[in-house]
Amino acid sequence: MNYNVNEKGYYGEFGGAYIPEMLYPNVEELRQQYLSITAEEGFQKEFRQLLRDYVGRPTPLYFAERFSEKYNTKVYLKREDLCHTGAHKVNNTIGQILLAKRLGKNRIIAETGAGQHGVATATVCALMGLECIVYMGEIDIKRQAPNVARMKMLGATVVPATSGSKTLKDATNEAIRDWINNPVDTHYIIGSVVGPHPYPDMVARFQSVISEETQKQLLEKEGRERPDYVVACVGGGSNAAGIYYHYLNEPEVGIIAVEAAGKGIDTGESAATSALGKMGIIHGSKTLLMQTADGQITEPYSISAGLDYPGVGPMHAHLFASGRGEFISITDENAMKAGLELCKLEGIIPAIESSHALAIFEQRKFKEDDVVVLNLSGRGDKDLNTYINYFNL
Repeated sequence: MNYNVNEKGYYGEFGGAYIPEMLYPNVEELRQQYLSITAEEGFQKEFRQLLRDYVGRPTPLYFAERFSEKYNTKVYLKREDLCHTGAHKVNNTIGQILLAKRLGKNRIIAETGAGQHGVATATVCALMGLECIVYMGEIDIKRQAPNVARMKMLGATVVPATSGSKTLKDATNEAIRDWINNPVDTHYIIGSVVGPHPYPDMVARFQSVISEETQKQLLEKEGRERPDYVVACVGGGSNAAGIYYHYLNEPEVGIIAVEAAGKGIDTGESAATSALGKMGIIHGSKTLLMQTADGQITEPYSISAGLDYPGVGPMHAHLFASGRGEFISITDENAMKAGLELCKLEGIIPAIESSHALAIFEQRKFKEDDVVVLNLSGRGDKDLNTYINYFNL
């Protein structure tokens, strides 16, 4: 079985482009041109140079010695938290802004949950001198205030989404409406491996630099390119797609996806899509989606704004349905404890999203000589208030 996208834009039975007619020209333009533009030598040269000189890549692959000792296995952290802007999101926004410029678009829109994608989009718009509008749920604006301030400092307009649950799903709805109304001059930079084809594949390709570097770094440190397991948190799933990408069709590498169980899978306050989802369509893609019996989207909940999404990208839906990926759900409580533990064992303050991935070691045992690469997708600066309130620091 192949775990990459097929020529029709599907991963198994998930994916596709389920879009209103008004959006067809925009999405079709992208679909027809993204592969040829991104393959051009000039594009690749500029993309690689910006990743190196602006983002600070390659990011280190760090052997977490004390953490490994505690859990009696070898844990390497892929340090995406050390990217410029503080998370993996910038890998994709650099790629998409270069694409948008080549398509002649001069106005950029984006949606954001935790604010990291919004910051990364505002950053590259400032870099390229393009107008930037970021849609963000009203609730997320409150809980991610430092990132909202960063976006404004970078010259972006932040527009609150006040409908529905006032989180990521609603911000995405608003961004799609904007795109329908401004089809000619606007490019929509989607921040995760969600949305209509070609977005899931395009974002995964830009993020695949993570696993590309991991192969080389692991060869240097362990004498082999393949770890026994790759682990990442999954909301929409772009950081996960990045660390999985070069290992998707390597069956000897175990793929572990970690979702947000919120207050518990059965509490009604959760974002564990694999456990609770059924096939449905959200934001232009057929995927696994948390929904009621009559198909209404269920409101997700997670303490981490970046995992607070009712669906999952089609690549991950396929990894789950095919059994290629092992899916684990982690509660708020376990994630918060794991985040604090990494601070104390390794001197690294992780984003709460990444803390979900760290929490699996309490419940999932690995062999002593297993090599486990965990994608540390972002740093915890944006979450300090949540940590402070949670632990009464």
